[in-house]
Amino acid sequence: MEWIERLNQSMNYIEEHLTDEIDYDQLARIACCSTYHYQRMFTYMAGITLAEYIRRRKMSLAAVDLQGGEAKIIDVAQKYGYRSPTAFNRAFQSFHGIAPSSVKDEGISVKSFSPIVFRMSIKGATEMNYRIETKESFRIIGVSAPLEKEIENNFMVVPKMWEDAAKIKQYRNWQQ
Repeated sequence: MEWIERLNQSMNYIEEHLTDEIDYDQLARIACCSTYHYQRMFTYMAGITLAEYIRRRKMSLAAVDLQGGEAKIIDVAQKYGYRSPTAFNRAFQSFHGIAPSSVKDEGISVKSFSPIVFRMSIKGATEMNYRIETKESFRIIGVSAPLEKEIENNFMVVPKMWEDAAKIKQYRNWQQ
């Protein structure tokens, strides 16, 4: 559990330093591992790279700052570590799908990427009551079709196979 707590402490560090240069070595020290392993572990557990996570968090907060209407785009860009308004505009538009200047318009929706919190969930630790039943023998019927090496071609083969199976079932029901 200490490991999960350390990961969450590193997330707190990121949140506290989103307007600063985030020190990946410091994140690794907080989590008690190397910088390389911290980045690999983060990507594995979060499903996105550390750099992408930080970018998404910055863009979420930048939108909030701009929605207030008071902040200038260039000031927000500098606040979140962008040295040029062009780079900020590109990153903002890539994340939100709109230009930063459009955020101030009424009715415009933006994306929000919430901070990550790591939790451990253990499943399968509950008992299950069961019994074994004896049944008479029965017959299982299946349908098969040879598939292509090119996966795209199977998008035609598989539906055709099910269509043929449905016709066979209808025919058998008609005979009975």
